Amino acid sequence: MKFKRVVVTGLGALTPIGNNLQEYWDGLQNGVSGAAPITHFDASKFKTQFACEVKNFNVTDFIDRKEARRLDKFAQYAMVASDEAIEDSKLDLEKIDMDRIGVIWGAGIGGLETFQEEVLNYGNGDGTPRFNPFFIPKMIADIAPGLISIKHGFRGPNFTTVSACASSANAMIDALNYIRLGHADIIVTGGSEAAVTAAGIGGFNAMHALSTRNDDPKTASRPFDANRDGFVLGEGAGAMILEDYDHAVARGAKIYCEIAGGGLSADAHHMTAPHPEGLGAKNVMMNCLKDAGLNPEDVDHINMHGTSTPLGDVAESKAIKEVFGDHTYNININSTKSMTGHLLGAAGAIEAISSIMAIVHGVVPPTINHETYDEKIDPKMNFTFNKAQKRDVKVAMSNTFGFGGHNACVLFKKLD
Repeated sequence: MKFKRVVVTGLGALTPIGNNLQEYWDGLQNGVSGAAPITHFDASKFKTQFACEVKNFNVTDFIDRKEARRLDKFAQYAMVASDEAIEDSKLDLEKIDMDRIGVIWGAGIGGLETFQEEVLNYGNGDGTPRFNPFFIPKMIADIAPGLISIKHGFRGPNFTTVSACASSANAMIDALNYIRLGHADIIVTGGSEAAVTAAGIGGFNAMHALSTRNDDPKTASRPFDANRDGFVLGEGAGAMILEDYDHAVARGAKIYCEIAGGGLSADAHHMTAPHPEGLGAKNVMMNCLKDAGLNPEDVDHINMHGTSTPLGDVAESKAIKEVFGDHTYNININSTKSMTGHLLGAAGAIEAISSIMAIVHGVVPPTINHETYDEKIDPKMNFTFNKAQKRDVKVAMSNTFGFGGHNACVLFKKLD
């Protein structure tokens, strides 16, 4: 069976460093840190008192006030980012078969704020169950693609992938394969997350996963730096339109790039820690290259998972050297989490968008906040430290890994 080629024809972003695609890309190129003291709740008693929040966002600029109240923040973000991607794609929904358009979305947690509020309201009461009738629909992780399809009338495949921080990368790979196999012509895909809540910060603090650099939040996310102390929690959404190449050409669509392949693997090692030798990371990159029909030396740029955790950055760096050998030193590597923080289930989506924009513009965004080399990480690897670098990027790889040992890798390439 001959697989269909799949291309990217629309992008949308709502992030801690920009509330649309252009703002996001500007923030990435300029090395902007999205970390700041938390404003969503009083975090004064928490070990970590900062995060990468979406800023200057007024949901009623995009969604009717009454409707917005029925949506958890993660779903609001999904609606806004997907609307931008659909508009960017210039799809004429009057002329397209709506049975052939799907929505496959990623969310690692879903409506955490809604869950927290409803349980606290019940716990602070007299025991009488008084729950909001929208509690369950607001909370469930699969509601985002449902809402997107309801708004636009998309009747194709519709579901959410949940694989912790790999969720939106899994969604993109599923979307790629559904189109490859001919089950859809177009799929809206990506991910959203809104876990900057008391439960989110408190839970990750209890795991000792977050940076506690409260005296200098802007530099707290520092992947590969010897003094990194954990990740910075972020929030937001990223969306893209994946489309059958022939369908896109027939309608005269703008094409950003081709999505060449996707890989999956499991660490089979630990609930939260990566395999120390990066075994799962190595396998997922090799699987992705094989799926795309590309060789290691074809890759120009890797957007690493690079969370700024002591174990994760070392394991992933080892894995890259295992896969790419001497070519490792020819690759522009970065971690955009140094700027956006870690968007959990939405991380794969916004990092894929960064990879795509690197191909389109010939610029690799920096890994900011690096000050001190870690002796466990090869100093000859080009992590694009602190300043963006111009580079003709023909092939870009994006890595995303999640708690539970879930690994996903996506490859994008310039259209031949």
